[in-house]
Amino acid sequence: MATRAPHSPMRGTGWLTGWRLTFGGQDKGWDGALATVVEDRFEQVFVVIYDVPPWDEKELDAWEGASLEVYRKVRARVHTLDGDVLCWMYVLDDYEGGLPSARYVGILADAAEKAGAPDDYVKDLRTRPCASLGD
Repeated sequence: MATRAPHSPMRGTGWLTGWRLTFGGQDKGWDGALATVVEDRFEQVFVVIYDVPPWDEKELDAWEGASLEVYRKVRARVHTLDGDVLCWMYVLDDYEGGLPSARYVGILADAAEKAGAPDDYVKDLRTRPCASLGD
């Protein structure tokens, strides 16, 4: 986020309850499947919340391919220690399935750890199945 939206300070962290982290869009031509979330009433995803001004929002939209319909914006309620917050997030506009690269999963796990995600959550990220080189 520091590179993609440099004027968007971290506001806090929370849990996206009723959603699950997954991957999809492996055939989009990137290095493995891309991270996304799907609704799942039995799961939750650790998230970081940012205050994003309009000029950074435009940059993020371009980065995430919103105009190309790679990701679409969805509003959802995030549970924080200070109460619920309504946030927007990017959700992959493609099928669920495929394996991410180990490098990509490592970036996600490092970011979650740095943001203060529980150890078991980070461990689960680090042990997710990944695509082998050449897949």
